[in-house]
Amino acid sequence: MVVRLISLFLLATLLSSCASIQSQDAPAPSTVPLVNELYNMTPPVRKVPIAVYKFNDVTGQRKSSSSLALLSSAVTQGGDIWLIQALKKAGKGEWFQVIERMELENLLKERQIIRNTRKNYDGDKAEKIKPLLFAGVLLTGGIVGYDTNTSTGGMGVRYLGIGMSDEYRKDMVTVALRLISVQTGEVLLAVSSQKTILSTKLSATVFKFLDMGTKLLETEAGMTDNESTTYAVRKAIEQSVIEIIKEGEKKELWEFKKEEEK
Repeated sequence: MVVRLISLFLLATLLSSCASIQSQDAPAPSTVPLVNELYNMTPPVRKVPIAVYKFNDVTGQRKSSSSLALLSSAVTQGGDIWLIQALKKAGKGEWFQVIERMELENLLKERQIIRNTRKNYDGDKAEKIKPLLFAGVLLTGGIVGYDTNTSTGGMGVRYLGIGMSDEYRKDMVTVALRLISVQTGEVLLAVSSQKTILSTKLSATVFKFLDMGTKLLETEAGMTDNESTTYAVRKAIEQSVIEIIKEGEKKELWEFKKEEEK
């Protein structure tokens, strides 16, 4: 009977603590609508032709483990995909004319197949394939930092063998972008942004001697919540694109469309 009462008390305490922590911490991105500044940005007077060749992970870090070194990278290797999506997303798709360069080799091969096929069937009268678009500026950069345990802490309490503890750890990811003029090679803009990654751990324990010390009751329960590293990289990239747009407008590289022009 005593064991059952203690177990029910522990479960009730754990559930109430979980509810309070969820209300204080940042909500999960999939359940809370976020104000999307990038998507709602004022469009430009004209679209900016832009190309992305690479956006790599240059941190060189691997996933950490308490017992051994893992071969998997600490951050996503698909930063260029998130960057292209952010460019296409800016201002409801009105900001950038994104030109394909990541799969340029495959693109050229496919265009050559089209030329050969048309020539075989139509000879010299074959319709010419349209020329590729060229970009006025290049956007390059990478994931330049992934710092773990930038802030750690926690608290705990135990009374009469019943205790609870709460721990947290904060990591940080940093990305950098450069906007380069194709005609001159000049670096027009250089920005960086950071996003924190929060991990929390909640645990509860019961350590109790029963029946004059002849029996021992010991139970433990816990919960860990880790924010997605990939999501943090994505939001840092989107923030950098926002900064590129704002800084470019200040330096008169482009201009926002006025209300009467929309």
